[in-house]
Amino acid sequence: MSDTPLRVLFCIGINQNFFDLPDGGVAAGDVWTAFVALMDGIKCLPGVDFIGDIDDDSHMVGPSDGWPWTCYLLCDVDTQETVKQACDFLRSTPVGDSPWKLWKYAKIEARIGRALTPREYRG
Repeated sequence: MSDTPLRVLFCIGINQNFFDLPDGGVAAGDVWTAFVALMDGIKCLPGVDFIGDIDDDSHMVGPSDGWPWTCYLLCDVDTQETVKQACDFLRSTPVGDSPWKLWKYAKIEARIGRALTPREYRG
């Protein structure tokens, strides 16, 4: 981890394809298993320091294609390349025995910034 990591908020939305399940031999449980693999994969990437998560599927009903998102992961990440690797898990994580990857059922967006820390004001 670099001296000043990137503070990254991974915003994840569930799309309509999930709500149309079961379909094509894929059940909601298959997507959930893939989703857990996504989260575990991000948390285990070298250069990722997992801080916390929030899931709002109790108050957010239906697909989310933008804010407010269904869930969020907050991490400190060493480089933008590592952020890209984390987002790529949606492209590579299989869903059950289907030919589909997780991106068919969910969307991810990474917001990159810095930790909000008090700074000396010089007016």
